[in-house]
Amino acid sequence: MKKLLILTAITCSLSFSLRAQESYHNAIGVRLGSSEPAIKSGITFKHFFGRNAVEAILSFGDGTAICGLYEIHRPIALSNLQWFIGAGGYVGSTSSTNQVGGAGIIGLDYKFPIVPLNLSLDWKPELNLVSKVGFQAAGIGFSARFAF
Repeated sequence: MKKLLILTAITCSLSFSLRAQESYHNAIGVRLGSSEPAIKSGITFKHFFGRNAVEAILSFGDGTAICGLYEIHRPIALSNLQWFIGAGGYVGSTSSTNQVGGAGIIGLDYKFPIVPLNLSLDWKPELNLVSKVGFQAAGIGFSARFAF
């Protein structure tokens, strides 16, 4: 048991030091969002392809919705801080209506250098195209993710 604990500690410390030298590739966590848009608070997953990423948000609230976004990430002068912009779409359902639409996103993304934690703050406006056609600009969100 003692050898297993030592091996785990060494593996974790090597993993953290490697992560400090490179950006993360995947992250999963929680997104806290405003209550007006179709995509509210929920679970978020982000996967990078080079400098760009895809993000999926599974939202829970008065209904369920899923959003897929393609994001372009670019570094800012501070280490591990990036800005991003992107677009995608969503589908959702509440007890009274179904929603389908497009979404844009712009925000800031920070990956801590030693701890496998990623934080992001974004604005995600939505254009609902089915049932209740309209533009929703109140999509502010904060995400905290485990990066791996």
